[in-house]
Amino acid sequence: MSHTNEQTDIEQERKLLEMLKDYPMPQAEQGFYDQAIVRAARVGNRRQRNRWIMTGFGSAVAAGILVLLVSGMFFNATQTPQLDADIPGVTIALAEPRTVNLMFASTEPLDGATLTVLLPDGIELVGFPGQREVSWQTSLAEGKNLLPLSLVAVTPVGGEVLARLEHNERNRTFRLRVEIS
Repeated sequence: MSHTNEQTDIEQERKLLEMLKDYPMPQAEQGFYDQAIVRAARVGNRRQRNRWIMTGFGSAVAAGILVLLVSGMFFNATQTPQLDADIPGVTIALAEPRTVNLMFASTEPLDGATLTVLLPDGIELVGFPGQREVSWQTSLAEGKNLLPLSLVAVTPVGGEVLARLEHNERNRTFRLRVEIS
């Protein structure tokens, strides 16, 4: 029976091809195929390059911040940043938005936590032009929580980005040094 179905399918395909022969197909202009190949190669190369840049950038940032952030239990006690500690850093280009991923690890779910990002002069959070402080309420799941921040440098001077997480009178502040290239 499957042999009969295959024959029917083949016959239908032949009939369809025969009917399509009656419809004229417009001819491509001279150079169309060459231009299409050049465009496809250019877009593919750009996407490949951007993918590798963002993968490398994201991996470096995640590794640097992960070492700082996941170094023990999430809320042992109220903490303030240590001024002499090695601060992870990133370099971003002037006027070119870059996404920096911060990782918050929690030993338990946290509902109604407040996240505040403090920005130095000359560095902005995309979508919040001119604001030095951006706060919002959020919930964190148990385990690793990723916070992507899209930063843009509007002046050639870098600085420190502080991310403060507060929940039930406990807080933790994370620091990230941003340099401008």
